[in-house]
Amino acid sequence: MEPAMDLMRRMPPKQAETALSALLSLLPDHADDLLSQIDLPLRVLFDAEAGKEFILCEYNRDADSHRSPWSNKYFPKLDDGPLPSDDLRKLEVEANDIFSVYRDQYYEGGVSSVYLWNDENDCIFACFVIKKDGSKSAHGRRGYLQEGTWDAIHVIEVSLQVDGTARYCLTSTVMLSMTTEREASGTFNLSGSIRRQMNLDLPIDDGHICNMGKMIEEMEGKLRNSLDQVYFGKTREMVCNLRPLQEDLQPRPLPQL
Repeated sequence: MEPAMDLMRRMPPKQAETALSALLSLLPDHADDLLSQIDLPLRVLFDAEAGKEFILCEYNRDADSHRSPWSNKYFPKLDDGPLPSDDLRKLEVEANDIFSVYRDQYYEGGVSSVYLWNDENDCIFACFVIKKDGSKSAHGRRGYLQEGTWDAIHVIEVSLQVDGTARYCLTSTVMLSMTTEREASGTFNLSGSIRRQMNLDLPIDDGHICNMGKMIEEMEGKLRNSLDQVYFGKTREMVCNLRPLQEDLQPRPLPQL
């Protein structure tokens, strides 16, 4: 399992699904662990009843159908698919409305979905997912990228404590893939993924959505900084070392004696 997970951490997001299928055929006894621990690029489906797009992931899937957070129905139709309780459903609707505002402010478009469910111990689980396609032909507003996707998956486990607080365990994964194509530089591709965790004990006076929103906002800020320093920073350093600027190659005049 450990070598398999190391391999998937270094796999470009576009090739993750193919690599996972190969690992499942090689390690059938670890299929449950692989499927639960490996995140794949998100896909989008249109909810014809609500007139909105929603994101497909492992947390709203049952068999080959996925539940829409807008209409609370499965596509393709599934009569016996699990549904959240009435209280959780109200919280889910509110979370989707609020997260849509967050998505527009931070991502300037894209698609977002929030899914809530309970386990047998009455712990609350929430999955906040965002997919932003920054390609010229999709949500990209500035036209810098030929192709570009940002997939963010935030899974939170909420456990109520006896002192009126709740313990929030957040696991966040961001998958980035971008391609530029220009005559001067040619085709350039950069892709990768990063995962981080955060645990906090917070009072529930302000509500679960407020607490989870603050954690996601803080975590996404940290992930963006890490991506900027690791991916873009290191890439910029390597490019500058391999291809120094033309002005640095020009002979400099000798100093006057």
